Amino acid sequence: MRPAIFLPPPDPGCVLLILVSWLLNPARSEITSLDSGNIDDILNNADVALVNFYADWCRFSQMLHPIFEEASNVIKEEYPDKNQVVFARVDCDQHSDIAQRYRISKYPTLKLFRNGMMMKREYRGQRSVTAIADYIRQQKSNPIREVNDLEEIKSLDRSKRNIIGYFEQKDTTNYRTFERVANILHDDCVFLSATGPISKPERFSGDNVIYKPPGENAPDMVYLGSMTNFDLTYAWTQDKCVPLVREITFENGEELTEEGLPFLILFHMKDDLESLEKFQQEVARQLISEKGTINFLHADCDKFRHPLLHIQKTPADCPVIAIDSFRHMYVFPDFSDLAIPGKLKQFVQDLHSGKLHREFHHGPDPTDVAPGQPIQDLASSPPESSFQKLAPSEHRYTLLREKDEL
Repeated sequence: MRPAIFLPPPDPGCVLLILVSWLLNPARSEITSLDSGNIDDILNNADVALVNFYADWCRFSQMLHPIFEEASNVIKEEYPDKNQVVFARVDCDQHSDIAQRYRISKYPTLKLFRNGMMMKREYRGQRSVTAIADYIRQQKSNPIREVNDLEEIKSLDRSKRNIIGYFEQKDTTNYRTFERVANILHDDCVFLSATGPISKPERFSGDNVIYKPPGENAPDMVYLGSMTNFDLTYAWTQDKCVPLVREITFENGEELTEEGLPFLILFHMKDDLESLEKFQQEVARQLISEKGTINFLHADCDKFRHPLLHIQKTPADCPVIAIDSFRHMYVFPDFSDLAIPGKLKQFVQDLHSGKLHREFHHGPDPTDVAPGQPIQDLASSPPESSFQKLAPSEHRYTLLREKDEL
């Protein structure tokens, strides 16, 4: 399975034409070259910076150079202030320390920065002047929707995560902090604001920020920290906007796979929110200490039929829990076992210890066999990873290394 997010290689004739044109007609803009001496200063002073991490010997990097420079030309005409938008590049062979700092594992990699802070999501779209320019325009658009009447709050889409700020006026440190947070997390939450007299009923104790979680009956949560403290405000908002259990789609699959952590996935029917809620509760109860060692995800059974077939399941079997280690897939015995205290945690720990892998090849561990029962070496072949196919493609990137998985 090759998901639609992987784009076909550019037409060789078009690429050759662009390269020749680029060599004969040098671009008018100068892409800022970053090194250890200037990178922090340049990125910290840029509202938005798009950085191309490349290697001269990489053919994909060579193809991107003229496109990247022309996109820079287009954007600089719209945003002439040098600190509004910066197009920059890092020669990773010459500056391996910078490449290691930002964990570059493929060429070319396009990372977005805001005031020096690297955004979690890198640019993975089409490598064309139009697509890159449109991406930057989107990043420069206002991430906050203005509320003109508090009645609008009652009609919010409650399937989404909504962050609402109530401010006396916009020209304040509080609002600028809110705006900065919204710029970073607008892909994860919907940000809205009400200012002036409209917001007064919600500002009984001063400027106020609330979180409305998904679900019509879910209670609001109020931010109680200092709104002049960006770090605190960002940490609180990120906790609300980025759930512990994330949904995997064909659009974000490459990004999640590249994080390099095994997947613990609940496959469920789109309308089966009860199973999703149970899974979320047990992950929070049993596996919070495992955060950072495994990704907790949920997937639509209908959309991800192929991975289900890999583990000999169909949508009719959902809900199903499985681990994809990027080498093999392992199935949780029974969804109903989720309610057994510690059962899900043991499943994850058996992955890390190698027990799941051993048992697939050699049958149950001797320690799991009842006394007096003969030990049998039951060789088997565990299903291969399915989600590994969502990883960055060698038809689009030069991949630097492969990770060993369980």
